[in-house]
Amino acid sequence: MLFRRSKLASETTQVLQGLGLSARDVSQSGLAALERLTAELAELKAKLSEAENLADRDTLAPVFNRRAFLRELHRTMSEVERYKTPAAVIYIDLDGFKAVNDEFGHSAGDAVLRHVGLLLSDSVRESDIVGRLGGDEFGIILNRATAEEAVVKAQALSDKINSSAILYAGVPHRIRASVGVHPIAMVEDPETAIARADEAMYAEKHARRAQSQAFAGF
Repeated sequence: MLFRRSKLASETTQVLQGLGLSARDVSQSGLAALERLTAELAELKAKLSEAENLADRDTLAPVFNRRAFLRELHRTMSEVERYKTPAAVIYIDLDGFKAVNDEFGHSAGDAVLRHVGLLLSDSVRESDIVGRLGGDEFGIILNRATAEEAVVKAQALSDKINSSAILYAGVPHRIRASVGVHPIAMVEDPETAIARADEAMYAEKHARRAQSQAFAGF
């Protein structure tokens, strides 16, 4: 409480200074009214910040939604262009997710999405961004990461998802992740970068399926 009062007094002083005044120039009743107004403004700012954070979050997984992810990707691209720092986008698609939904219901599918979202968030740096792009597709922005580092990280995340079992209603569910990596270029837009990472993911998925079919033929 003492800290809050001290902070409020400091903010009130800043307001007065902005008006070219000091506490001596204002009556006690005026000062009290100004403190109340400052407190109300601080509360409104806190509520606005909370609302903005909620608007950025996905409805199911504990990650950014697509709109917020695109905004952060645009910000990363601006930094890449300005500072010439490397960055990359990882695109993740969950193989077998539809089967979980069809056999066990959407609640089981929602549990899978929450599990994967939490796993990805816990497996990247604070400077990286995780978002759900739609359905069973996730995106990750790796800031200050070279193409080689991004490929290694993508494989590590894929291995982590593939080896993870999601327990729902006492039944363990296992899914597989297909991943694609796209190093961010200086002259492209966010949707293009995501599309390139998506294409890389599908190429990886098709190559894996072709390899599995070749082994099955022996």
